[in-house]
Amino acid sequence: MDATLDAWRERGAHRLDPVRFHFIETLARRAADHGGEARRILEEKVSALLAAYGEDLQKIPDAEAAAVKPPARGPLAELTGHLVQHASSERMDPVTNELKVLPFFRSTWSKLSAERRLTQSLAKLPQNAGPLNSHNLVHQSLTLMRELSPEYLNRFVSYVDALLWVDQANVGNAPASNDAPRAESGKKAARSKSN
Repeated sequence: MDATLDAWRERGAHRLDPVRFHFIETLARRAADHGGEARRILEEKVSALLAAYGEDLQKIPDAEAAAVKPPARGPLAELTGHLVQHASSERMDPVTNELKVLPFFRSTWSKLSAERRLTQSLAKLPQNAGPLNSHNLVHQSLTLMRELSPEYLNRFVSYVDALLWVDQANVGNAPASNDAPRAESGKKAARSKSN
């Protein structure tokens, strides 16, 4: 089996149907790893596949079989080749292997998110909020953060967004709390026993 596969590969016959040829090779390796009845069954399958592949090879003339070439590169392969070729150009950061533009967009998105949160806190602020109103205090804190350290505000908002996401994700997973009704029924039972 291995000799036949090697001979076909040397003359380029594996290019006739590369997927089927690879499947036959893989099945032959798997058969070699097994023993007993499992090996016999796998070898029978490999033999049947080899015979069918051999028949397909005989259907085409020998000159054509020897000259079986890989398929021409399509547009997707051309694009992939172009991207791989330019991956090492100076548009790529060699240390992190990501586009140099991405940090700029991340920073811009973070700033926009922080500004959006600040605008949302201002919109939720009651008109006659006192100095100890929680909405007023949060808005003042965010405004001071923006004035003193905009980068800290961006990181803080990112952290709060992540916590809010985790909190919202856990809302559906939280077990229903039935402690309050049980406590009331326990009190009623205690009252009925004492009466």
